[in-house]
Amino acid sequence: MAFDPITMLTLTIAIAAAAALYLLLEWRAARDRSLLYWSGGFASITVGSSLALLRSQGYFFIGVWFANGLLVFAHWLFLLGVMRFVGRRPSRWWWALPLGWCLLLALPQGSASALYMVTNSLLVGGLALRASQLLRLDAEHASLGTRQLHYTLLFHGLFYLGKVVLTLMPNALIDLASFRGVVIRVSLVEGVMAILLIALSMTGTVRYRRERQIELLAERDPLTGLFNRRAFEARAPAHLADVAVSRPGALLLLDVDHFKPVNDLHGHAAGDRLLMMLGELIQAELPDKSLCARLGGDEFAILLMDSDQAQVLALAENLRHRFQATTAQSFATPDAVTLSLGAVMLHQPQTDLAALIERGDIALYAAKRSGRNGLRVSTPAAEATSAPGYSAPSAIARANVGDSGRRGSSVA
Repeated sequence: MAFDPITMLTLTIAIAAAAALYLLLEWRAARDRSLLYWSGGFASITVGSSLALLRSQGYFFIGVWFANGLLVFAHWLFLLGVMRFVGRRPSRWWWALPLGWCLLLALPQGSASALYMVTNSLLVGGLALRASQLLRLDAEHASLGTRQLHYTLLFHGLFYLGKVVLTLMPNALIDLASFRGVVIRVSLVEGVMAILLIALSMTGTVRYRRERQIELLAERDPLTGLFNRRAFEARAPAHLADVAVSRPGALLLLDVDHFKPVNDLHGHAAGDRLLMMLGELIQAELPDKSLCARLGGDEFAILLMDSDQAQVLALAENLRHRFQATTAQSFATPDAVTLSLGAVMLHQPQTDLAALIERGDIALYAAKRSGRNGLRVSTPAAEATSAPGYSAPSAIARANVGDSGRRGSSVA
């Protein structure tokens, strides 16, 4: 018969061995420990299913107890892999679960098929359901493969709990030694399907995460962890399209003053630390719904949403003061290491990011020409005519923020 127990076990061995080998090869490339755990789980199923073939020849201890124990151990490894995948650590109670396998030794051999089935099913079902629960991730972190793995483990765990109920029903025919009984045959069929689906889901899940990690690496600046210019240019249009009179925004460009002396006097490693510190400072002060990036060298960009001119000035001043206070303590140079900033105020949807960056650069270098360590804000009068209800200031105005002789903020 096509679905006889020997055939189903042979299919299980072939699929589990292939999955174990594939995930092991993936682990060698990615070095993700969850892959190693999952590969070990499928290897345990391969060995356990091979040993299960011996039960019909009278090897009850190896073909039933040891084979079922390896099935429990495989799901224990699956759970560890899922925990590793979602960044969770197993509790001491879960680490003690393998001891539950050893309790099967206390069961009488040969005459306790139902008891073996109940004990094994409870352990396997509990492990599968716990792994499924951990994979209930939010939409941002859940891929198609993750959701498939979640539901596959969920139904797999529920099936094993259902086996407990069926096993305890009166007149249930279960003979583990000879593979007789509807429960046994259905369990073998479900096992093959579950292993196939779990293997495919794990493969898709890991591949998606690897692709996502590659995408993140491609769009992140490796030094500061901020977005790079390409990612900034790809995300900025969606933010710019949301600008309105009632939801003003701003493009803020930052450039480090006297950055070269830091490299010359303290080494390039010190210059890298300075840029990393500035990136951390920007992230700490960044308002919600904002976008920040390192455009290149020592130039950074911040796209602010729902921020009026007073809020932009306050943010710029805070960044400027905190940056100067930190660099004064860590980087001794003949001239103070400070920030120059240029901002472009936005009161209507924008489509030309390059033009905005150019305007921001003009304001930025106006701040540098004015003595550095200051802010220039560009607010073109043209926006006043195209944004009803908004009264723009004059194209050139000044609003100094005193700083003990140092150049403060101005509007240009």
